[in-house]
Parts: sequence; structure tokens; C-alpha cells
Amino acid sequence: MKKQILDYSDTAWATQGISCTLSFAPFLDWLQKRMAEEPTVKSHFYQMVLDRFEAVPSIREDIPLSAIYEHAELLEWMYACLTKPLTPERKTMWALWVPVQPLMFYGTDAFYDLIQLHKIDLRHRTPEDFRREQLQMVYSYILKKLYHFHPRQNEFYHAYLNPATGLLQYYTIHINADFIDVTPKGALPELDLTKLNHLLQEGAGYEVLETMLPLQLFHFRGISVSTITDVTAQHALDNLRQVRLKRSQSDPEESYHHVIRSLKTLVRNNHIQFDLFPLFQVNGKYVYGYEVGGTGILYAVWGDRTLNPQEFQTLTAGYAANPQSFFSRDVQKESLDKRAWLAHFVKEGVRSLVAMPVFFADTLVGTFCMYTQGDEQFDERTFALLETAMPSIGQILKVFIEEFNLEIEDIVREKYTSIQPAVQWKFREAAWQHLYHTKKQLPHVPYKIQFNDLHPLYGAVDIRNSSVERNKAIIADLNIHLDLLSSTLGGLQPLQHSPLMEQMLYTIQKWKQVLTQEVLTTADEANINHFLEATVSAWLDHLTTQQPACRSIVGDYRQQVAQENSPVTANRRALETSMQMINNSISNYLDAGNVQLQHEYPCYFEKFRTDGVEYDCYIGQSIAPDKPFDTFYLKSVRLWQLTSMGTIARLTRSLLSDMPLPMLTTQLIFVHDKTIDISFRADERRFDVEGAYNIRYQMIKKRVDKVHIRDTGERLTKPDTLAIIYFNRSDLEDYLPSLQYLKETGVFLPDHEELELEDLQGVSGLRALRIGIAY
Repeated sequence: MKKQILDYSDTAWATQGISCTLSFAPFLDWLQKRMAEEPTVKSHFYQMVLDRFEAVPSIREDIPLSAIYEHAELLEWMYACLTKPLTPERKTMWALWVPVQPLMFYGTDAFYDLIQLHKIDLRHRTPEDFRREQLQMVYSYILKKLYHFHPRQNEFYHAYLNPATGLLQYYTIHINADFIDVTPKGALPELDLTKLNHLLQEGAGYEVLETMLPLQLFHFRGISVSTITDVTAQHALDNLRQVRLKRSQSDPEESYHHVIRSLKTLVRNNHIQFDLFPLFQVNGKYVYGYEVGGTGILYAVWGDRTLNPQEFQTLTAGYAANPQSFFSRDVQKESLDKRAWLAHFVKEGVRSLVAMPVFFADTLVGTFCMYTQGDEQFDERTFALLETAMPSIGQILKVFIEEFNLEIEDIVREKYTSIQPAVQWKFREAAWQHLYHTKKQLPHVPYKIQFNDLHPLYGAVDIRNSSVERNKAIIADLNIHLDLLSSTLGGLQPLQHSPLMEQMLYTIQKWKQVLTQEVLTTADEANINHFLEATVSAWLDHLTTQQPACRSIVGDYRQQVAQENSPVTANRRALETSMQMINNSISNYLDAGNVQLQHEYPCYFEKFRTDGVEYDCYIGQSIAPDKPFDTFYLKSVRLWQLTSMGTIARLTRSLLSDMPLPMLTTQLIFVHDKTIDISFRADERRFDVEGAYNIRYQMIKKRVDKVHIRDTGERLTKPDTLAIIYFNRSDLEDYLPSLQYLKETGVFLPDHEELELEDLQGVSGLRALRIGIAY
């Protein structure tokens, strides 16, 4: 054990004015409580420790930091009480601190070494981050102790670069405040805990409490205990599980290298190389894909530089029919007569090699390779470190395959599907220009497909609270799944009772507590699913192998989970069914409306499916140069826009009785009375607005769907209404007569609201009409 004061305070964590004192008293109270609760012989140990403390006069009084080492023996007894007895001190990272102050004064050698020798970043990244962490720790304790409010806390990772491996190692620092008492210096301020909980759930930091509950109002007394846990392996696994969520077509290479770095971190050896080879299929036949990054050694062996397409297809089909693993500590000593395919690895100087098939959902998705070069070698124990990562590797290869399939589908859709008839003539002109220059071997001059002076119309039908309902459905289904699993494990306990069974049941209860928060983060959802789909599944496989009597119960559980109408997906199925009913109805109606519009005057009409359906419509002379354009066509389209919103609202409401989960829609129109230009972007294969002024129109469209009414906090859009957003009253010149007509014919209610809207980023002066829809 080491006695040394380390001060980590700085200007970012201003401790001036915060009242705190060192004292053993809270720890002694904890000892007395543990003695009363502990039914085993441990109570005698706690009594012995308590006697040693109380043998010191005035031990419950405050202790200056300068005098703390006069009680060095008592500090060691604290260590003995609060750490695992079977773990040696050299492997335990444990320390004592002044309460709520970054002043460490006692701890294990391992703790001091990690901080001082390896320079673990206790401030995480910046002094501001360090300050936020401290505020979270202190205020969480105050809220828990004095307000009986238990906010959810974020876990912070800290890292250092291991010079021996050249790889990052990750740690979590846990602060135990059980041995600190906090008391208000005066009357305890009142807090609106509901409002505070809402602020924290919305992402507000604990800095919001600095004005509500200044730390100077409290006195802290006791000793803070911290432990450091090496979570490098867990962090690497988490990184692998997040690859699917973080992958982006804009930077797939970086995602791939992220995978490789995580695998190297798992085996803690920077000299070991990895490669992944996804198996792609087109029309049920294996085809070359592409190098997805990394060393590319598998692609060099089985790619188009070595095999022709027929050879590749034959070889891969044979491999898929009988996938086998290969391991050798020294490839150089293997017989090439028996395994000719090793020749390339030998040529590349490979020493140790693992090549194995990878499966996802019992389907072969690719091959995984782990190898070294030169004198570096590894054995089976090193490879065993990757066992927990194999499900994630299978999922990542599945991602590569899905992205490949999407690329194929995108090319088919973008290259080979028909263009909207209203603008097809323009593309024919562009194609002719391209063909003419090609045949004449002339320099290609870019042909710009652009339409000028178009009147834009934008409408959006959104499913209200779809994100909230989706979160509720996921939580409800996970609760059902956890209950089913808990019941299954309860049935297995008489057949196979073990500490691991108790751990599984405990983990289930922990996750159920997380679900009671009613807000499930993406990371929590991924972690729960990994627990259910990987951890539990692997353990049940092991259980049925060891205890055949368990197979019936496990089989019944798996059948309930896997069946098409499984209860563990009932709520999500209900949500998706309801959303599909709404979106399909809206989409079909708009498709029919588009046909009607094209008959009146050709226009460019494009709809987008989100949590609802949005559409853009552009109409003007440049789209149909051979048909004279008149403003009456624009008036007609605007009348259709108003009528369609009323019809869509009634249509979606009529579906309520058939929806498994009733959901309502909101309707919105954004009026832009100035003409704009659009052009076809060949690199993105779509039309987009042209020019800075027109881009502003696009920017406003993306921001108005969740706009609030000024000074109220109320969302503009709400069910059973149509919101019409505009800038100037003159913008509504065509809409107001049509709106009056539709009121009188029973499409809308007689009255409407005229509202001012909050300023958006870069947008001010918005106004709106909100009209009730008649049913």
C-alpha cells in the first residue's frame, strides 16, 4: 500500500467554498450496519475491525488531511473490509480520497502505478469533461441522499497507450460515496424533481443544478473510495457491436479498420493481423465482391487476381457445402502437397495462422483470418480470447453482405428504372448529347439538366409520437422477453442450479430495472439484445449439452422466441403494422393524386417515406415548354394540396379501428411563394434545388416539422388539424379563397388560428394558420 497525496484539482473544478472534512464516522456507521445484517462469520470480522477503530480516542471526529497517516493501520483495515480477499494487492486498483475533492491520499501500488507511471487520463479528455464528471458524481449523491431521487449516471471511460503493445487500454473509475455524509447548512432547497428528470433525460448536464443547488450549501464529511477496473476487453467488444450502428457508406474503410483495432485490443498484441472475407451472392451464386480493407490477404488468395469467376464460384460453393477451420502455429512447416492453398500464405511469410468459417443466424457469411508474420507466433490460448467476439464478427460480415446487396439494388433502381415522365424529355436530350459526342469522338461537354422558375409545393404527413411509441414497444417487448427467460430459468433451476444461473437471473433483474426508466438508449438496446441473443443463447447451448434433461424446457423457450407470432415481438409488430397501414394508405393516395396532377399539367412530384410521408411538387413552364403555363394551374395544384390533406387526415383516422396500435397523423404545408430552380445532380442521381436562395427553402423545410408556437412551447402540428406555414400574408393569396371554399363544403372546420412561430436556426419571422379538419 502507498501513502502519498496527489492533487488533481484545477481551474475547471473549482473546489473553493465547498465544505468538506475527512472522517471515519460514516465508515464506522457502515460497519455497524453490516454487522447487524451479516448472518455469517463475517460479522465477527466486522466487529474486530470496529473494535480496532473505536480503540482510538475521538476516532469519530474530523481529521485534518495532514494528520491522516497517523491512522495508517486503520486505512489498511478499511482496505481489508472493502476489497475481495482472494485478489492480491498487486492486482487491485483501489484508493481513498477526500470527499468530493480530487485529492487522493492512500491506495494500492497498482492504483498509483497506473496513474503515475502509465499516465492514465483521470480528466478523460479535457478539464471541462473532468469537471462534468465531478459534478455528476457529487450531485447524484446529493439527490440520492437528500431528495431520494436516483438519476441515471453515465459511465466514463479512461484510457492510456500501453507502450508494450502500442494499443489503448481502457478503464472505468468507480467512485463509492457510501462512506460520505452530506448535510445542508440551512434549509434544504425545494426541487421540482419531475422537471429535473425531464431535463436530464433530454440531455442536460448536471451543470443545470449549479444554480438550483449551489454546492456551497452543503457540508460533506467522510472518505471517498474509488476503484479502477480494466475494461479493455469489454470496450473492444462494445466497439465491435457498435460497428453496425456507426458504419457509414461515406467512410467504410475507417469502419473496417475500427474492427481490426478492436480485435488487436482483444488479443492485446499489435503484431497479430486480421482479415475478413465476406461471401457475396447474386441470384444465389457466389461472386467476387471487393476488398473491404485490412491486409487483404484472403482476397489475394481467393480474389480475382488468383481465380477466374468460374473457379471462384466452384471453390466457394464447395467450401460452403463443407466449411472447415484451419489452425497452425507454424505454416512454414505445413505440407503444401496436402494443402496447396497455403502456398500464398507461405510466400507472404505467414507464421501462425487461423482461417475459419463465420456464421450469422446459422448461415455462412464469410471467412475470418488471424495470422502473424516473421518470428511472431501465437497458440490456441490467444485465439480463445476472440471467442466472445465471433458473434459480432459474424454480424459485421453480414453488414458487408447487406451493403453489397443494397449497392446492387441501388444500381438497378438508379440505372435501370424509368424516370418520371414529366421530365423524361430532358434526359433524352442529355442522352442524345452524350451519344453524339461519343460517336463523333468529341470532347464531352457536361449537359446540365435544370428547370428554372418553378413553383414549389411541400407537404408532410407525420405519424404523431412515432419515436415515443417505438421506444415503448421495444421496452414492452424486452420486458416480455426477459419475463419469459426468467420463467424458463426458474424451470431449469431444479435441474441445474449453479452460481451462473443465479448470475443470469440477477442480470435479468438488472435489465428490467433499466427498462423501468422508460427511456431506452441505443446502447442499452444493443446491450440487452446481445445479452439475450449471444450470452444467453450460448449458455443454453452449453446447458443442453451438459444436461439433456434441460432440452425440453430450453426448446420450448426457443420455439416461443423464434415463432413468427412470437410474444417477444408482439408490440413491435403492432407498431410496424400500424405505421405500414398509415404510410401505405398515404402513399397510395398521393400516387393517385400525382396521376391526376399530371393530367392537368406536367409537374415533378417526389415523395419520401419517413415516419410518415413527405412530398415535393414543382410546377412551371420549364417542365413542359410545349404547353403554355398559366397561374390557374398553380391555383389548382394548391387547391388539391389543401383538399388532399383533409382527405388524408380522414383516411388515416378511419384506419384506427383496424390498427393493432392506434396512431394519429399530423398534416403540414409550407408555403413558398417565390419560384426556384432545380437541377439534376448526376453524382447523387436526384434533383436538388439550385442557388443559395433556393437552398434556404430546402433548409426551412427540414426544420419546420417540429416548430413550436412562439412563447408557448406547444408544437404547431397536432392531430386533426392542418398547419400552413408561411412568411408573409401575401403568400397565402391563392390559399385563402380555396381554404374558405373548403370550410364551407365541410372539409375543414369554420374557425382557424393565426399563430406566430418560434425562431429556428437561421430562420425567423415564420407564421402559421392552424385549421381543424372536419370529420
